[in-house]
Amino acid sequence: MTEPNSDSVTVRYWAAARAATGVDEERREPGLVADVLAAAEADHPDLRPVLQVASTLLDGVAVEREASAAAGSTLEVLPPFAGG
Repeated sequence: MTEPNSDSVTVRYWAAARAATGVDEERREPGLVADVLAAAEADHPDLRPVLQVASTLLDGVAVEREASAAAGSTLEVLPPFAGG
């Protein structure tokens, strides 16, 4: 895992999102959640179908794509997954 950075957003990928990106987490420029995810998708095209169904958490709270991801925050991409 990367160390937190006050100049960027840490994006953590879970399950299918991790498989699509090939990384557990990475740093991105702050901005709207939609813009942070669009930048991730541009670098990881296989992430597109995952993002269409994934939920996002910002610092542990579920957020919509219009939310602002400030520097120093953590954005998590959680695809739907089965379990029991």
